[in-house]
Amino acid sequence: MKTCIIGASGYSGQVLVELLIQHPSVELVTVTSRQNEGRKVGKVIPKIAHRARDLIFTNPSINELIYSECEVFFLALPHGAAASFAIPLVEAGKKVIDLSADFRLNNPDTYEEFYDAKHPSAEWLKKAQYGLPEIHSFNWENTPLIASPGCYPTSILIPLCPLLQDNLIEIEDITANCISGISGAGKSASERLLFCERNESSGSYGIPKHRHLSEIEEQLSLFADEQVIISFIPHLAPMNRGICSTITVKPKGMLSRDLILQSWEKFYSTRVFVNILEEGKQPDVADVVGTNRIDLNVSVDPRTNKYIICSAEDNLIKGAGGQAVQSLNLCLGIAEDTGLL
Repeated sequence: MKTCIIGASGYSGQVLVELLIQHPSVELVTVTSRQNEGRKVGKVIPKIAHRARDLIFTNPSINELIYSECEVFFLALPHGAAASFAIPLVEAGKKVIDLSADFRLNNPDTYEEFYDAKHPSAEWLKKAQYGLPEIHSFNWENTPLIASPGCYPTSILIPLCPLLQDNLIEIEDITANCISGISGAGKSASERLLFCERNESSGSYGIPKHRHLSEIEEQLSLFADEQVIISFIPHLAPMNRGICSTITVKPKGMLSRDLILQSWEKFYSTRVFVNILEEGKQPDVADVVGTNRIDLNVSVDPRTNKYIICSAEDNLIKGAGGQAVQSLNLCLGIAEDTGLL
């Protein structure tokens, strides 16, 4: 399947290049970047130079992309910019997996509230499919436009959605404290992201309404079948990549670690990238960086009558590029771990 990555100069786009160029069911034929136009991909991403000898960054127009040989397009663009590519491509019969936030929400009012702008094509929100492979069933027959989730939402939705569906936890007083590596902020130049600012430093940001909160609450509400409002506190930590989330929730009924494990094991019994750890072992970013895996565990705290749920993932793979490739695999009807670790 001939594939194109639009906007491959950022961290997520680079990971997509690294994954797709060695994918056995994909031929990566086009990689776009305005700032790298004309440069060899292998010069910009030396890690894959031996695989990308003849691949060059280009900057084609939307019409050139529509009439190109590419069948599947991955969009690694900022929110607001992705829609201008996604809609014409889908209307032309192409398949699109969008890593931006443009199609993750169902409600245009929520988009405007959290992104401070009207959605560029609100009628398309209900036509797209939110594509978190572990919790949603989707294919290109239902929609050719898949919205790949954000990195923080992935780390929260995978542990919580089965528990809400099984009515094991209260919807009130859910708190998610999450720590992300600096790559989660992207490549844009910023004083606060300089080495001297971030090294030996950690702090919260984006509170009380980080943009990812919109899709987290919307998806949790779908699984709970009622509105869910949570407290979400993201932090930046002095590490390159990875997300560690610690979530506290109240039980409905008795406090039982076994009930949580049974719910996860039933829901994720066939999902190769969900790894439930043994009691006493906590998820650690160092164990998942470089993989498409998410590690989970739960502890009980009888003092507060709460569950403490922890997860860890690589924000650029499971939280971005790897998850998008996982969605591609499912849409192609091949093993979901094809081309992934």
